[in-house]
Formats: sequence, structure tokens, C-alpha cells
Amino acid sequence: MDGIVEGRGLLSDQIRNALTDEIAAGTLAAGIALDEQELADRFGASRTPVREALRQLAFNGLVEVRPRRGVVVTRMTPERIMDMFETTAEFEAMCVRLATYRMTPLERSALMDLHERSGDIVEANDFDAYDALNREFHETLYRATHNGFMAEQALAIRTRLSAFRRTQLRQGERIRRSRAEHGEILAAVAEGDGEAASRRMRAHMLNAASALGHYIAEHTGD
Repeated sequence: MDGIVEGRGLLSDQIRNALTDEIAAGTLAAGIALDEQELADRFGASRTPVREALRQLAFNGLVEVRPRRGVVVTRMTPERIMDMFETTAEFEAMCVRLATYRMTPLERSALMDLHERSGDIVEANDFDAYDALNREFHETLYRATHNGFMAEQALAIRTRLSAFRRTQLRQGERIRRSRAEHGEILAAVAEGDGEAASRRMRAHMLNAASALGHYIAEHTGD
């Protein structure tokens, strides 16, 4: 039974990721209705993982439920997306600055290990694996602040933006630049320079926003 549940969970993630990329690229334009059965047929799945994928997309603001129309792709303007990235950049910058001064040696070691493990993943261009490791990297930093409220707020904002943070990795060499930027942030952390770590994290997040903008432009012909 556990294996079946896990399989459904993985399938719902795969469906969510595929739909996320199509929404970001404009293949699924704003206002398009998404039918559960049509999606189930397309992905060779039951309606259960499709329903879970749509629920996650709704939580992230990529789709919304409308009366008599069902699930519809939300209109996300470039300005709105940039506002979201700008907000999360400030939260991430605060988190890494505080974490630099408060993290334990064990937490610092865990971050270094995650960064080391990401090397082979980047070389393999495994976007989904890197996205998962990237999420763990940032969430480890949140916990390392030892400020529960700040960590909760940073995670909430990250979750809302998670779909776009994943998609931006597909633009050009962004996945490699992302890992390099992690290395620069960790160098500042290792030196105990919270201000430098903060500046580098802010730049890291704004670079991600720029990569997403380029990805969307390339796939919509703008």
C-alpha cells in the first residue's frame, strides 16, 4: 500500500511539473480550462494524481477554480512574477545573513554536502533532481536562522513561487550558474561574512527571475 501511495505522489509531481513548464512557456495560456479526465488520459493516469497536481498548482497560484468553468489557468503577468521574486529575494537575503551568524558546524557541513552532491546532478542536466536538492539547500538555510517565524514565512513564500523557481532552471546555462552562485554564497558563509552572503543571495534570486523572464520570452516569441 505504501508503494502505491508513493507512486501516486511521484506521478502527481510529474504531472504538476509538466503543466508548470507549459504554463510558464505559454503553451497553456491564461484562461484555458483544464479538464481532469483529459489530463488523466494524456498522462496515462487516474484522476486522483491529476486532481492532486491541480490542487498544488492552485496553491501556487498557477490555476484557479471558477464557477461553471472548473480549473482555469491563471493570468500571471511578468510584473507580478517579478514582484514575487523581489519579495522572496529579500527574505532569502535576511535568512542567509542571520544563518551565517547562527548556524551550527553540523548545519554548515550539511550545506557543503548538498552543494557537493549537486555537481553530478548539474552535469547530468537533471532539472528535477537539482530542483529537489536546491529546495533542500534553501530550506536548510531557513532552519539555520534558528528563528522559527522567519523560517515559516520564508518557506511559505518559497512554496508559492516554487513552480517558477523550478522552470527558470531550464533557461540556457542557468542550472550551472545557479550552482556556481550557491558556491559563492557558501564561501561568504564560511568566512562568517553575513553581509556578503546576503548580497550574493539577493543577486542569486534576482538572477533566477531574469532567467525565468528569458525562458518565457523564448517560448512565447516575445
